[in-house]
Amino acid sequence: MISASLRRQLLGLLFFFFLGIASFLLVFQSFLSIPSHYRVSVGEKVDFGISLPPQISDLITVYVRGSEKASLKWQSGGLPIALAPGHISLELRIFNFLPLKRVTVEVVPTVKVVAGGHSIGVLLQRQGVFVVGYAAISSSDGKKYCPAKEAGIEPGDLILEVGGTPVHSDTQVSLLIDQLAKKKEVLEFKVKHQGKVHCIFIKPRYCPQTKRYRIGLYVRDGTAGMGTLTFYDPQTKRYGALGHPVLDPDTNLNIEVEEGRIVEASVQGIQQGRRGHIGEKLGFFVNRSKISGSIEKNSKFGIFGKLEQNLRNPIFPEPLPVALSTSQIREGPAEILTVLEGEKIESFQAEIQTVFIHPKLDGKAFVLKITDPLLLERTGGIIQGMSGSPVIQDGKLVGAVTHVFINDPTRGFGVLAGLMLEEAELIPDEIGQSSSGLNNFLGDSFCNFLVVFASSRYTIGQSLP
Repeated sequence: MISASLRRQLLGLLFFFFLGIASFLLVFQSFLSIPSHYRVSVGEKVDFGISLPPQISDLITVYVRGSEKASLKWQSGGLPIALAPGHISLELRIFNFLPLKRVTVEVVPTVKVVAGGHSIGVLLQRQGVFVVGYAAISSSDGKKYCPAKEAGIEPGDLILEVGGTPVHSDTQVSLLIDQLAKKKEVLEFKVKHQGKVHCIFIKPRYCPQTKRYRIGLYVRDGTAGMGTLTFYDPQTKRYGALGHPVLDPDTNLNIEVEEGRIVEASVQGIQQGRRGHIGEKLGFFVNRSKISGSIEKNSKFGIFGKLEQNLRNPIFPEPLPVALSTSQIREGPAEILTVLEGEKIESFQAEIQTVFIHPKLDGKAFVLKITDPLLLERTGGIIQGMSGSPVIQDGKLVGAVTHVFINDPTRGFGVLAGLMLEEAELIPDEIGQSSSGLNNFLGDSFCNFLVVFASSRYTIGQSLP
């Protein structure tokens, strides 16, 4: 028989054992959430943005590869500062020997850009013409035919060539099909389907209603809309805008850009947003525009290209530093820049409510809430045309407004500014972004620096054997 006293001791030991296991799992989970690739600018503090109780943080050490220690300036009682561009390898350990995570810190040259907020018109010309649907042909025999559908063409496909001739508009496609079908029975179409180019042969049919040969498709050749410029680099004149791709309204797919331009847009009215209904800016494109530039890329993080003239922001005339990772964004007050009337940029108060350690695949990095009474009164919150409005926090460009919550137009998502700068080719693409913890353990020997992690105290430690 086990005595009551011994039973209590065993239960106490079990309790502390499971408490220790739970604490270890908490640490393990926290460190696995740290990205394997972390980016900072020269002069920035290296802070992974996690916090642990002192009892646990004292068990955590970070070893820095000895040959790279000169890239960091170690401060007494503070976070280290990155001194020079390059890569620094870190290994995070518990109990000074059990590895938890490997992290590569990429230090890039300081990048500053001029904040946007300018209202822009977006004009896109596709690569080829976009198939948006089928239009059956009623033949003289009373039957309906759709030669393109029968040949395998689907909505979302791009028609690049008809009979060997590159096409750029819906009118050109219609004329070419009619002209060539009078000479040939079967025509060759070059079509891009799911990223791959195929040659498809189609026999057009004569349409008695239109008195021309057709293949039974609805196609679209271009699009236009209004948005907001996010940033501009005065050195290269490269810009970023919108923070999300331009999508085809019929298929909801990215438009592949062959040629496109941005111009200045003037806001002439506001349609307020409300629960279940997204509002929008109303306006027109300015003919003699102060803003004019090419669109070279339509990506999941926005549209990008080059401006033809220098650009000025009256609220932030000097270039601002940029948040390259979400650890450089905090929950709390921020401001957004956008145009509500004419071409006048205004600043409005907002609050960053949630920051995601790992930005989502579509770039969503934080949740933003509009708190400015004037903006809420005039727009109801985030509306169409606000996409790309820069988000400023602590004197830094941290991101851009991208999406609105349909059931709460005062709130929406924002994209990380660093991702937009990558797309604009102002900083190199990230490498080694995998966040899988177990595959990131190091076999290399580390030495010289022991870091008491979560309490933000960094001290020199013993060399490893």
